[in-house]
Amino acid sequence: MNLEERVRSAVAALLHATGESQTRLADALGVTQAQVSRRQSGTAGWSLNDCEAVAAHYGIDALDLLAGPTRAVEALPAARRRTPGRPPAGARTPTVEETVR
Repeated sequence: MNLEERVRSAVAALLHATGESQTRLADALGVTQAQVSRRQSGTAGWSLNDCEAVAAHYGIDALDLLAGPTRAVEALPAARRRTPGRPPAGARTPTVEETVR
C-alpha cells in the first residue's frame, strides 16, 4: 500500500469510527463534499496541509494519519469514537414534534 492509499484508507476508517459523513469532514476542512470525495476516490490527492487539517480535526497526530487506518483509529480520542446508541457526530437531534409523529 503506497502513502496515498494509506491516507485514503485512514480517512475512511476515521469517518467510519466517528460516524461522520464526508460532508461534515468537508465543512471542517473548508472544502466541498465533492472535493473530499475526489480525494477519497484517488482522482485528487490529499496534500500534506490537508493531512495536517484532517489530523487536527480528529485530534490525532498527522504521523498517525500517515501511518494508516489502524494507527489512525487507535490514536482517535475516545470522545470522538462513535458508540452504540449515540448518533453519529454532527447528526441532528429530532425535535419532540418529530419523535411524536
